[in-house]
Amino acid sequence: MRLPDFYLVLKSDIEKIEHELEKSVATEQPVLNKAALHLLQAGGKRIRPIFVLLCAKFGAYDIEKVKHIASALEMIHMGSLVHDDVIDDAELRRGRQTIKAKWDNRVAMYTGDFLFARAVEKASFLQNGEVHQILSKAMIDMCVGEIEQIRDQFNWQQHLKTYLRRIKRKTALLIAVSCQLGALSADVPPSIQRQLYYYGYNVGMSFQIMDDVLDFIGTEEELGKPAGSDLLQGNITLPALYAMQKDDELKKEVIRLANGDEVVSVRAIIEKVKTSGGIEYAKKLSKKYLDKAYDSLDGLPNRSAKKSLVTIASYIGKRTY
Repeated sequence: MRLPDFYLVLKSDIEKIEHELEKSVATEQPVLNKAALHLLQAGGKRIRPIFVLLCAKFGAYDIEKVKHIASALEMIHMGSLVHDDVIDDAELRRGRQTIKAKWDNRVAMYTGDFLFARAVEKASFLQNGEVHQILSKAMIDMCVGEIEQIRDQFNWQQHLKTYLRRIKRKTALLIAVSCQLGALSADVPPSIQRQLYYYGYNVGMSFQIMDDVLDFIGTEEELGKPAGSDLLQGNITLPALYAMQKDDELKKEVIRLANGDEVVSVRAIIEKVKTSGGIEYAKKLSKKYLDKAYDSLDGLPNRSAKKSLVTIASYIGKRTY
């Protein structure tokens, strides 16, 4: 089963989540309404809602309850993307203009804040203090991660630990919480919630590492943005980090590129990163996290949701864009 197949298996429930998202982003303020709708209509894989749905199936599954937490988590993700685009000065996302490009930075920042607020409001449907504690802590950690990403931009002396901590807060944490809260919303026992949280964390780490690989090997059409965008924005991802540690001359070229030296070609740097072994190194680390994700599922009840989680992890490890 490929990831698109999940949209068929969960089609009716995903449609309900999409409807909740449309209702949630609606507002009487015309600019805010258009900006939020622009982001929603850009689409996306809806990975986080899928994790919420699948993990809820280990308990008392009720889509009328689960859809609220699924849409809340997707809005947190959407809001973080809007803020990311402002920080990175990005013009494109998924092949469409970003909100900051179509409107401006101020509209983008308030749109992101609006989505965060709507997410908290949506999660309040589940009158469970633990849900709000988990969600609040995740949002705090994500904000810390954003500040750290700003701090680490154009920092050419980074270490692997810095990179891993950043992607944990940027991506893995929200996927882990999606799994945990999906289970919690369906009254899954705490021990299984923990297993699903660690599954989500490890899948999220693998997912982001592969995203960073694809920034070097994907086409602009596949990525929805120019290849090598991370480097141009001063974000040092794992393949480049590995290559720069192996090659001082490449490191100097990357610094010159970031400083606007037009003699240096981003395509040439991408090719050097590819031949450095950085892509292979990143893929191996991605696989290590996937193996941990598989291990996290050991001992869970043998039901279709468990098989689906294994399949998603496999898809993430093999995806090409």
